[in-house]
Amino acid sequence: MAHSNTRGPASVLSLKGIEKSFGPIQALQGVDLTVAAGEAVGLMGDNGAGKSTLMKVISGNLIPTAGEFRVDGRQVHFAQPVDARNAGIEIVHQNLALCDNLSAAANVFLGRELKRRLGPFAWLDKAAMVKKSAELFAELKSETRPWDLVKDMSGGQRQAVAIARTRLADPKVVLMDEPTAAISVRQIAEVLALIKHLKATGHAVILVSHRMPDVFGVCDRVVVLRRGKKVADKTLDQSSPEEVTGLITGAIETA
Repeated sequence: MAHSNTRGPASVLSLKGIEKSFGPIQALQGVDLTVAAGEAVGLMGDNGAGKSTLMKVISGNLIPTAGEFRVDGRQVHFAQPVDARNAGIEIVHQNLALCDNLSAAANVFLGRELKRRLGPFAWLDKAAMVKKSAELFAELKSETRPWDLVKDMSGGQRQAVAIARTRLADPKVVLMDEPTAAISVRQIAEVLALIKHLKATGHAVILVSHRMPDVFGVCDRVVVLRRGKKVADKTLDQSSPEEVTGLITGAIETA
């Protein structure tokens, strides 16, 4: 009989000894990271600390030089982004990767369009995509409307579209790269509420952010990278913004 894990729920995503080199430059050095269902981990560090490289490795955009990956306890190898998506990992990129000239609904279903068929004929089921998009925006408490063009949207609405697209796939793990970097205070509150919603619905979230209030507002743990090495991995109730700042800058070596 399997024994329960005394450290809480089992990890959905587990990385062990992840290394990534670009020629002589070691961008990641033996990084371990776990995240469980319903847990949000804040990933922090200065520019060049390795955060973006680690996110690209997890999302299948970069192949690690060494290390081991597990999803739900099974070892996996990602050679390309589609491998990560098939394993249940979705990323909301900092630039959001949206098509400005398309509607919100068209962006939500980009590459996953719903179609109706009649014999040999098939056509886009726009009504179904509008209906489902509207449901997703309502769930995310966003004012975004399915037929609005992305080019006319605020930063917060664009985030909602990118996150609705992620939500459509119902992934196990959602990676969020600086989601509140260039949006208003009210829109930041919307995005943080969304992260709480993802946690409440059992998703594992990794949040890359420079904003201490965001991490301490919605995350359960904080992981700090410095020069490609993990220097801290703590529950937030055992840390403080001051300690994390010290770890990021190197004033505190490790915690």
